[in-house]
Amino acid sequence: MALIHINLNSKCLMRTVEVTAVIPFDKILEGETDKEKYKTLYLLHGIFGNNDDWVTYSNVRRWAEKKNLAVIMPSGENHFYVDCEANGERFSEFIGKELPEMMERLFPLSDKREDRFIGGLSMGGYGAVSNGLKYYKSFSKVIGLSGALDRGSKAMKPSGATGHFGPYYFETLFGKNPEGTDKDIFYLLDKVSKEEDKPDLYICCGTEDSLISVNRDFAGKAKEKGYNVEYHESEGGHTWDFWNEYIEKIIMDYLPLEEVDIGITSGNVGVIKK
Repeated sequence: MALIHINLNSKCLMRTVEVTAVIPFDKILEGETDKEKYKTLYLLHGIFGNNDDWVTYSNVRRWAEKKNLAVIMPSGENHFYVDCEANGERFSEFIGKELPEMMERLFPLSDKREDRFIGGLSMGGYGAVSNGLKYYKSFSKVIGLSGALDRGSKAMKPSGATGHFGPYYFETLFGKNPEGTDKDIFYLLDKVSKEEDKPDLYICCGTEDSLISVNRDFAGKAKEKGYNVEYHESEGGHTWDFWNEYIEKIIMDYLPLEEVDIGITSGNVGVIKK
C-alpha cells in the first residue's frame, strides 16, 4: 500500500490543492495496472482538519489495504465542499467532477459508478452527502459519519455564526438563502429521490453527539423517499474513537469489496486475493 502526498492544480479552485492518497501499490510495482482498476473511496475531513487527518487519527490505511481499496483524501479547508458564489471557488465541482477525473488519469482507478464511493465526517459528512447526491451519477454509495447535515437548510442561521467564525462566515459560503438550492441536503434528497439510479446511503452518529437529531431526521426522511439507507447509532461523541470504529465497519463490511490477505511478494509487502 502506498501513501502518496500530491499537490495538484485545480481549475475549479484556481490554486494548488493538497491531496493524500492511499493506493494499492503491488499492482503498480508489478506493472499489472492494465489487469485491474481499483475501487475508490473519496474521504473528506472535518472542519479545522486537513487531508492527512484520516491517515493520522484512524486506521483507514490498514482497512483499505485489507480490502485492496484506493482512498483519496483532499484538503477541504473550512469551506464545507460547496461552490461559493462570493469568491468563485467551486469546491463542489472539484469534489464531484474534477478530482475523480484527475485521480483516474494519475492512478489505475475505476471510472465506473459502482466502483466509486464518497464519505466524510462532520463537515466532510455534509460534503460527502451533498456532493454524493448532487453528483449521484458519479458515486454509488454515499457515507456520512456524524455529518453536519443541517448546513444549507432552514435550520441554519447564516448570519448568526459566533465563536471561531465571523458573523458572515456561513453566509459567504452558503449564500443568504440556501434553502431549496443544491446546498440544501434535504432539497437534494427530495430531488434525487425521483431518479432510478439514486445512490445508497450509509449514515452513522454517536448518541452523545450534538448532531444526532439531524442525522436521525435525515436517515428517516431518506427511507421515506425510497432510498436504500443503512443507519447506525451507538454510544459515542464527536470523536475519532467513534469515526475510527465506523470507518472499519464501512470498509470491512459495508462497501462491496473483496478481502485480501497480506503477503510477501518479490521482497515487498503485497496483497494476495483469497
